[in-house]
Amino acid sequence: MTPDVIDFEILPDYRIKVTLSNGKKGIFDVTPYLEKGIFAELKDYTYFKRARIEFGTIVWPNEQDFSPDTIEMKMEKIEHDESLQRTP
Repeated sequence: MTPDVIDFEILPDYRIKVTLSNGKKGIFDVTPYLEKGIFAELKDYTYFKRARIEFGTIVWPNEQDFSPDTIEMKMEKIEHDESLQRTP
């Protein structure tokens, strides 16, 4: 079953921190796609930051999107989310 993107955070350098419905978390790097067709518009970082979740994946206003399967396969997995750890 394909997981949905349930949360994300735009990071510097065209990376996106992603949380999937199957509990996996990771960093998806969009850089390799920026020279490919419709994705070239994402090079405008102001536009890139306009991403939102729609139908279980990340989309942009002019209908660019990545399938959740692609995101899951290509993201660098995060084993421990530092933002959830407490400081003593």
